[in-house]
This record gives sequence, C-alpha cells and structure tokens, in this order.
Amino acid sequence: MSPIYNFSAGPAMMPQAVLRRAHDEFLSWQQSGINVMEMSHRGRDFMAILEHAEAQLRTLMAIPENYHVLFLQGGATLQFSAIPLNLLADNQQADYFHTGQWSEKAIAEARRYCQVNIVAQVDHTNQPYAIPAEKQWQFNPDAAYVHYTANETIDGIEFDTIPDSGDVPLVVDLSSTILSRPIDVSRFGLIYAGAQKNIGPAGLTVVIVRDDLLGRSLPAIPAILDYQRQVKYGW
Repeated sequence: MSPIYNFSAGPAMMPQAVLRRAHDEFLSWQQSGINVMEMSHRGRDFMAILEHAEAQLRTLMAIPENYHVLFLQGGATLQFSAIPLNLLADNQQADYFHTGQWSEKAIAEARRYCQVNIVAQVDHTNQPYAIPAEKQWQFNPDAAYVHYTANETIDGIEFDTIPDSGDVPLVVDLSSTILSRPIDVSRFGLIYAGAQKNIGPAGLTVVIVRDDLLGRSLPAIPAILDYQRQVKYGW
C-alpha cells in the first residue's frame, strides 16, 4: 500500500523511524517483558522514559533550571482553564491577545474566572488579517499574566515577534510552533502546547512553567489541575 502524506494541522505525521521502533517494542519495551501501555506510571521503566523525554526536551529548548516540565493530559484546550486557575492568585485581571479562534477559546475560559483585558484584536472583517501594530497594544499593568497564541492555525495568523509584557508573566500557546525554531524560554512565565502538531501523538500536553509561578492558584482549583501538585507528585 502506498503511504498517505498528511499535511493537516494535527494530528501530524509521525516519522517512520519512530513508528517502526514503537512497532518493534510494542509487545516488550526494551526486552522488559511488558509494553508501555501496561506499565505502572510509577514503575522504574516508565519513569526512565519520562526522565529521558524531559532531558531531551530541556536540551532541545535550552530550558533553564528554574522551569518545570510537565507532561499532562487534556490537550492544550484544558490549559485554557488551568492557566487562570493556577496564575490568578488574588488578582482578578488578565491580559489576552485576541487573534483567532484558539485565542478566542482561551479568552472564553478565562472569563469564567476573571476580568479579561484585550491587549489587541485582529479585525476578521477585512483580509488579509493582521495583528495590530505594537503601538496600538493596550496592556493592563495590574494583570496577573499576559496570554497570546503564537500561531493561529485556523486563521493563518502568526506573531513574528515575542510580545514584551514587562514584569507581567508572559504565557504562550505554542501548540503549532514548538520545536520548529529556537526560542528564549526565559522570556516566558509559562509555555504550553498540545503534542499532536509538532511533538508526538495526540493525548499529550507539554507545560513549561517557571518556578516562581507555582503556588498562585485559586482556592477552588481542582487538585489534578494544580501545577504545584503536579510538580510535587509527578502527575
């Protein structure tokens, strides 16, 4: 059978070498007698996989030591809720760039928990779409964080620079651009991305969070969404 080439935004194609290795080791991971799908998530074999994945990601992205790497479930969409729940603390304000459908979904979730200030909004009534010039951006200096979507795959809009949020933590959805180019991780308070576009299969979400942003969650946050607990217990 001829291979099918998939150019959709996600789930993206997996490298043949990766698929072959997964196939060869499916029944017995590295001759351990057990496959990955049946391993204990606390077991020695799976912890080795997890630690190796984190080490590789840290190397590829040059992630500083004061950042934690979390491998989570729920897709990037779950982070639309997890981010305000984790970062608002006593602050009831957050800044968002409204550039397309993905940022719109993030804004809708954030509004469940706080007042959202729109820093800039793309005019979707006129084509070609364009992000407003920086001189038109309106930041709220009292915001708990600033959120933007680096690349709106549905709308075809991408930031060509990293917004300067000053002392306010910058949060970015990198789902469709992560690992496609070098970035300065230290400019961000939090990076998150669904894996299915650039990293791996659907079902995995990567969150990279700076250490000083832990412990700022709202009291009502579900325990399983709490970054501080996830770091502590390795969820």
